[in-house]
Amino acid sequence: MSAETENAATHRVVDAVWRIESAKIIAALTRIVRDIGLAEELAQDALVAALEQWPESGVPDNPGAWLMATAKHRAMDHFRRNKLLERKHGEIGRELESQQESAVANFEAEFDAANEQDFGDDLLRLVFISCHPVLSTEARVALTLRLLGGLTTQEIARAFLVPEPTIAQRIVRAKRTLAEARVPFEVPRGPDLAARLSSVLEVLYLIFNEGYSATAGEDWMRPALIEDALRLGRILSGLAPAEPEVHGLVALMEIQASRTHARTNSDGEPILLADQDRTRWDHALIRHGLAELQQAERLNRVQGPYALQAAIAACHARANTPELTDWPRVAALYARLSQLMPNPIIELNRAVAVSMAFGPQAGLDIVDSLTSEPSLKSYHLLPAVRADLLKKLGRLPEARDEFARAASLAQNARERTLLLSRAASCASA
Repeated sequence: MSAETENAATHRVVDAVWRIESAKIIAALTRIVRDIGLAEELAQDALVAALEQWPESGVPDNPGAWLMATAKHRAMDHFRRNKLLERKHGEIGRELESQQESAVANFEAEFDAANEQDFGDDLLRLVFISCHPVLSTEARVALTLRLLGGLTTQEIARAFLVPEPTIAQRIVRAKRTLAEARVPFEVPRGPDLAARLSSVLEVLYLIFNEGYSATAGEDWMRPALIEDALRLGRILSGLAPAEPEVHGLVALMEIQASRTHARTNSDGEPILLADQDRTRWDHALIRHGLAELQQAERLNRVQGPYALQAAIAACHARANTPELTDWPRVAALYARLSQLMPNPIIELNRAVAVSMAFGPQAGLDIVDSLTSEPSLKSYHLLPAVRADLLKKLGRLPEARDEFARAASLAQNARERTLLLSRAASCASA
């Protein structure tokens, strides 16, 4: 193997280790230095050191521990430098110099203790600070992927089809906002926990959904984002095992993700749920998802919104063919979800379930009641669903026009092509 090939292989190992270990390192550093921006800088310094040294010295037996130890030394160096600067800017005698050495020793002892303990608490604190409501939704998503997902700014920008400087600015502003707001590095308690947990789950769900059905661009899915959301969800499930909605969200994501390989053909073109080859679904993911759903139901008999959506996904997962789907149950679950969190998109999904359970006209009646909803004015799936129901009712010219209108609203190229082909099928039928 050439030196260049070995170097590339080592860089891939460094990247993989960083994705796994970076959140733990940043979490431990943040608890000690109390500055999330500084913590990330110190962790990045450790990463640079690995990229410089591992190609020469080889990958250490415990690369995570190596990165943590290196980050610790960088933090102590930073701490000493700051103390020396303080000493240069004032008249400091032997007593204060002694106090400085004592402070450094205390810092080392505290970091050693952090390095030896379970990282669970620190990671959970990092989750909550990354998704803090003081930040905009876009900033929460970018910061979460950066700190917890280990993604570079370039990777986040590519995933969301946003210019790299825009993502960089969001991350910088997010860190500054957290510092200026003096957001404590802690897990919220009491009534604050539910509100903050809701923000965390929303961020993970946004990341997953962008991977599962890309808003814009040439690809219908972005599997890397699906994987990041699943990994972060599983981490959160382990850190907050008593929270039913955490298990509900993980269940929902795992069951939905099980369809990934069946959702596109070899050319990347979308395949709708009814037309998917269900033997290509990942049944291991389905089993994991159903187990998470069962845990959510054990913890809380009154299902929350994520557990309800997971229960809907489970109805599809348990059906070997589309015809075996328990559509009346799906419609009933959507009705409960709509009562819990009234939302026109949920009503649109309920219309589809109602049409499958009780006929296309019953579904069309619900869809027609949504056509004046302002929030759905530019939502391409409203005319797409209406077109599908009109086609089933034999009203082909109307269906063709609605499919064409849906295509004009769609921002994703693959989805637009699918909708135009469905419009054409109405014209030729």
